[in-house]
Amino acid sequence: MAHRRTARVADLVKQEVSQIIQHEMKDPRIGFVTVTSVDVSVDLRHARVYFSVLGTQEDQKASLEGLERAKGYIRTQLGRRIKLRHIPELLFRYDESFDYAQRISNVMRSIETTDNESGSQADRVPADKGDDEG
Repeated sequence: MAHRRTARVADLVKQEVSQIIQHEMKDPRIGFVTVTSVDVSVDLRHARVYFSVLGTQEDQKASLEGLERAKGYIRTQLGRRIKLRHIPELLFRYDESFDYAQRISNVMRSIETTDNESGSQADRVPADKGDDEG
């Protein structure tokens, strides 16, 4: 039962924090931020908010700084929207899973390219080299 409650609170926090960031934040450091997931502790006192940013590593760092700076504002707005006894302390973390997936995709593409190149080289080598003897 407690697991279901933390999951519901996490979903609600994700939805509301996304709305707050997208529609109410005016900080120019916060770029195209997408809240990817939220993990809430069992006691509902802490929420780890994972986000991704469209842009460079500098954009990621700037967005994290902006979110950290606006943490109090976001938490206050969250308190007005969600009726909980304690509003969770927000901990913002950059979600590296998209970068990891991109690296895997690039590796797979390079392997595929290498296989295609070696396959086309094999097509150029005559298959019946040993027929000259007979």
